[in-house]
Amino acid sequence: MIGPVAFVGTWATLGTRFPGYDPTQDAISRLAADGAPDQAWMTAGFVAFGIGVPLFAVALRDALPGPAWTTAMATGLATLGVAALPLDGWAGDTAHGVAAGIAYVTLAATPLLAAGPLARLGRSRAAGASRILGVASLACLGATTLDDRAGLLQRLGLTLGDIWLVAAAVGILRGGYGRPE
Repeated sequence: MIGPVAFVGTWATLGTRFPGYDPTQDAISRLAADGAPDQAWMTAGFVAFGIGVPLFAVALRDALPGPAWTTAMATGLATLGVAALPLDGWAGDTAHGVAAGIAYVTLAATPLLAAGPLARLGRSRAAGASRILGVASLACLGATTLDDRAGLLQRLGLTLGDIWLVAAAVGILRGGYGRPE
């Protein structure tokens, strides 16, 4: 839960402090671009997410059958790549974009891959919510390439994925995964 909360809290706060930054149009990664005023803080938000989500993935692997844990792990590792490869940085924006793209797709895929195992465990509401959040996250993130409000769509898509991560973590902590409804 800490990784998604730290990540969202960081970009939500820093987006109000960056001169000329428009969170409805500009990517979150612009806050961590090489030379950005609060680069270190946004990079720390990426790193918190990049460490927290793989730790969650290990718990998910133990709590839920199926491959959802692998995409959660990939999300965290790709996010560490986003942190290591900032926009305008040493490796160029293409490397950053590849890492970010992998992180987006795997974040949206995680609840989709969890839906089937949740349904088989009798967790029909959790399975349905997983499908809805996964599809909505994927749609928002895909639409970022088509709309001039890409920043808003990116934030919405990532937040939907993060909501699933937090809800799943709460479910695991409460012992709800692995038990029929």
